Amino acid sequence: MAPGRTPNDGTLAAHHAGILMKRLLIVDDSRLMRDMVVACLRPLGAVTFDYAGTGLEAIERLALAGFDLVVLDLNMPDVGGLEVIEFVRSQDHLRRLPILVVTTRGDDASRSRALDAGASAFLAKPFAPPQILQEVRRLLGPGAA
Repeated sequence: MAPGRTPNDGTLAAHHAGILMKRLLIVDDSRLMRDMVVACLRPLGAVTFDYAGTGLEAIERLALAGFDLVVLDLNMPDVGGLEVIEFVRSQDHLRRLPILVVTTRGDDASRSRALDAGASAFLAKPFAPPQILQEVRRLLGPGAA
């Protein structure tokens, strides 16, 4: 097992100056939206961000590295967000990885499909910065800044 990796939970523990760092994967085909999500989550402090601009890129990153949480758009040009969720939930080591869906599809049917597929939480765009920050803190659990 790689250093800093805990068995079977899909997380990667990175240490920086003695502080346990959380690692988040931000998946959206819009660079502007990825940047906005990161700006909203900066108050978390001990967090590192990785990015994917497509669903396929997200699957590749998830297969190769450990993350503590995924912020995921549903609308992407290649592999959609629902397929990414299904991939994550089909992998034993990722099964409990929290996934926050952030999408322009704010209708009840899209919310239900995402949650039924295995998303941990759902936010419709546009969202207020405190909303996404609060949801990510909740999903990261105790000890999240």
